[in-house]
Amino acid sequence: MNNLFDLSGKVAIVTGGTGVLGGAMAKGLAAAGAKVGILGRSEDSAKQNVKDIEDSGGEAVPLIADVLVKADLEAARDKIMDKWGRIDILVNAAGGNMAGATINPDQSFLDLDDEALEKVMDLNFFGTYHPTKVFGEDMIKNERGSIVHISSMAADRAITRVLGYSAAKSAVDNFTKFLATELAIKYGDGLRVNAIAPGFFIGEQNRDLLLNEDGSLTERGQTIVDNTPMKRFGEKEELIGTVVWLASEASKFVTGTVIPVDGGFSAYSGV
Repeated sequence: MNNLFDLSGKVAIVTGGTGVLGGAMAKGLAAAGAKVGILGRSEDSAKQNVKDIEDSGGEAVPLIADVLVKADLEAARDKIMDKWGRIDILVNAAGGNMAGATINPDQSFLDLDDEALEKVMDLNFFGTYHPTKVFGEDMIKNERGSIVHISSMAADRAITRVLGYSAAKSAVDNFTKFLATELAIKYGDGLRVNAIAPGFFIGEQNRDLLLNEDGSLTERGQTIVDNTPMKRFGEKEELIGTVVWLASEASKFVTGTVIPVDGGFSAYSGV
């Protein structure tokens, strides 16, 4: 049974691999046996995550690239192909939000910054779309591979204030289902596309929104915990099992799905 989850000999690319959640998933894939390309804009973070993987006996390389710059992505792909000769797994973990695309408590929808909204849409949707085209080319050529997008609870149900991020992740969900169907019909059952929808995890971007300086919950943080049956935020390592499952033969008949990892948030009515 354990062999179903074994990624030995597989090559994985993790975009956003320099972030908190992307980094954790990259290390989890490496622990399962994959060789991992850590892709992100921060050279220091990429190299640190590579070192952590190597120190644990794994194999990884840093890929310094912007997911919105095609030339960067193509250079990263060429580096991986020259080094390892294949791409089997792509995890699209790059994404994020920005203040202008979020409605503050004293603002209305009319106050949204259109330029910021477009940037958030670009980062989260096109930052998934472009890497999928570039890194997915080898998978399509060989008619095998697993693509895992990172969505969000914000895509599934209305969450106040975060219009830009919610709309972008909703687009990622639709893209997941479209691409899963497209690839399976045209290239067979060896190509799979799924998404993970994390609930609320603490990262650098949302820390101040959810936690006070003393570590206590903000009002918004408390509301989230109150509506999460497990009564806590997620830990970054709690995404590893799902990403390894989706990347491995253990999920070989699973495609077009969006898997919540949310402590029950999506199941709870609030009553």
